[in-house]
Amino acid sequence: MTGRLYGVGLGPGDPELVTVKAARLIGAADVVAFHSARHGRSVARGLAEPYLRAGQVEELLVYPVTTETTDHPGGYQGAIDEFYETAAARLAAHLDAGRDVVVLAEGDPFFYGSYMHMHKRLAHRYPTEVVPGVTSVSGASAVLGRPLVERDEVLTVLPGTLPTEELAAWLETADSAAVMKLGRTFPAVRDAFAVAGVLDRAWYVERATTDRQRVLPLADVDPETVPYFSLALLPSELTGPGNAAVPARTDEPAKDPLHPVLGPAGGATDPLPVGAVAGAGSLTVVGLGPGARYWTTPEAAAALAEADDLVGYGPYLDRVAANPRQVKHPSDNRVEAERAAAALAMARAGRRVAVVSSGDPGVFAMAAAVLEVAAVDFPDVPVRVLPGITAAQAVASRVGAPLGHDFCILSLSDVLKPWDVVLDRLRHAAAADLVIALYNPRSKARPQQLFDAREALLEVRSADTVVVVGRDVGGPEEELRVTTLGEFDPGTVDMRCLVMIGSTQTRVTGSGQVYTSRTYPG
Repeated sequence: MTGRLYGVGLGPGDPELVTVKAARLIGAADVVAFHSARHGRSVARGLAEPYLRAGQVEELLVYPVTTETTDHPGGYQGAIDEFYETAAARLAAHLDAGRDVVVLAEGDPFFYGSYMHMHKRLAHRYPTEVVPGVTSVSGASAVLGRPLVERDEVLTVLPGTLPTEELAAWLETADSAAVMKLGRTFPAVRDAFAVAGVLDRAWYVERATTDRQRVLPLADVDPETVPYFSLALLPSELTGPGNAAVPARTDEPAKDPLHPVLGPAGGATDPLPVGAVAGAGSLTVVGLGPGARYWTTPEAAAALAEADDLVGYGPYLDRVAANPRQVKHPSDNRVEAERAAAALAMARAGRRVAVVSSGDPGVFAMAAAVLEVAAVDFPDVPVRVLPGITAAQAVASRVGAPLGHDFCILSLSDVLKPWDVVLDRLRHAAAADLVIALYNPRSKARPQQLFDAREALLEVRSADTVVVVGRDVGGPEEELRVTTLGEFDPGTVDMRCLVMIGSTQTRVTGSGQVYTSRTYPG
């Protein structure tokens, strides 16, 4: 028995305009899907968040392009069609497994909504229900305090993407009109109102029903401030001057409020490199950041959401939320080349593969391992690397700005390089007066080397050199210590730590914060 597909409208922006039915279905669904641009932030997800529950699978559907600029062989339409086919296949995998899927839509799902593209591809194959929502036009009319139409009048709804002349022709004969899809189309839309001779009675409404809505005469709007989530209204001449309760005019452009997880609730124009061609595989090396989920970038989250297979060291894969559509391939931390080869083979076979690293994948992690194997055995498989916040950045941010001037990062592991090379580099970095961030500082197999490293540092650095030790930063057992090279005890350090050795210009403030001056003496 298959799952059921729901297209759920969330209304124009006020959380209280989400219907009771929509809220119930969102909370009951096995899978909740929502669209976003490259930045990974979703207006729909933000509206639905109060109704989500623990354990639900979230499918982030990231548009490949948000403007018509693309290098896809099929052009803009080809990129979008491929995206919808791939997104539909991802949802179909859940439906085939018997999981109910809710696809979120701002406003109404069938009113210029992205959901309709999923509906056209899936509704004939699975039981489907569409839950209507309050449209942005209805919300804008309410905010403006002007009825849309009276008696026998006709309301005309137009896309702002029409040519100026065609749009003006419609406006000349309309009793009442709403023009959608503004943003970058706004200058042409305003010209159309002027050509039609109705600019003087047209209104602009931005983010209707939210706490950041803006209402002002269309003629007074600065085109540089217009987001996608706005529209132009031409009220009927029969409706009068409007409600005295119309919100006070505001001329300041609204700033996007940060959703606690997904960020600004605004339109997006960032283009995204088009992903794998339908039927072809792809490989992306993804950095999760140092620990907390909020340190995983939206770009990395999108890549994880799109993947069929997740490959990585077991504890790192455990940090990625479970999704029954995906297959996880955990392995030991000492088999990086084998892991890379397995991932590349899956990508060559047509799978969308994400290789997962902690921190940044390009810093002592899987990006180099994957590229090294690919260069020899898989030259036909393209590899994309997505950055992550490194452990050094995370520890530094927790104590202040110890990386404020020149610094270096060294790994104390001698698994892939001789220990005498490690010590030689450490001495040179210390002599160069660089701040030094030490990765892989001390393990059960290497209990003595950090002690030896401390003695090598003391050969050229004073005992009062600032030392920062960060353990499990961003995790549940986070611990930070600020000490000196003389007082530093390597025996308190393990592989979950990062040790940072300051330069001669690293200081500790009276409040305990650490910084390295950007100005060097002389």
